[in-house]
Amino acid sequence: MNVELLSITQNAERLIEDAGRTAYLSFGKQKEGSEVEFIKMLIKGGHLSVLEHAYATFRVTGGSRAFTHQLVRHRLCSYTQQSQRYLDEHNFRQIEPDSIRSNAEAHRLFMRFIEYSKDVYSKLQKLGVRNEDARFVLPNAVESQIVITANFREWRHIIELRGNTKAQWEIRKMAIEVLRLLRKHAPTVFGDFGINDSGGTIEKKEIR
Repeated sequence: MNVELLSITQNAERLIEDAGRTAYLSFGKQKEGSEVEFIKMLIKGGHLSVLEHAYATFRVTGGSRAFTHQLVRHRLCSYTQQSQRYLDEHNFRQIEPDSIRSNAEAHRLFMRFIEYSKDVYSKLQKLGVRNEDARFVLPNAVESQIVITANFREWRHIIELRGNTKAQWEIRKMAIEVLRLLRKHAPTVFGDFGINDSGGTIEKKEIR
């Protein structure tokens, strides 16, 4: 899976401070670097609506339809996904879980099903069935790509929910890579999340 940052609010943390100080009319306290403590105060106090003024857009490739079906349940986001209605998927690439690949018999069954699905899809096309209907035989394993835009508050929610050990492995990978990128551009907003590389999970840390 590859996660690419396409766009992010410029000077996002400064913008968040500018917006947030409207609530307190405390513009006189603004100075170089003051956004750091201000954002920490917002997060500690649960005043997370101010974080919604900043946005980030990512392109995610190399994920399965099973993964994207989970992702689009986050309703406070905007999505554009590779279309199975208009594209010809007769030779689709598949995503195979490690738990299947590492088991010889499971892998054999999986690949047999994938090839059968491709064959049936192609035969339906040859019978004059349009792609939008032939796609009904495509499995959740089909590789897809998707672009997702969300504000920083929603990204925090996605990262916390999808980065823990209970999340499905694909969406957990995405959450971790999104966090890596967001911490480079907004280190204070996402500074209370840590990445456990050995366990492949995201952990919440105390704000200091």
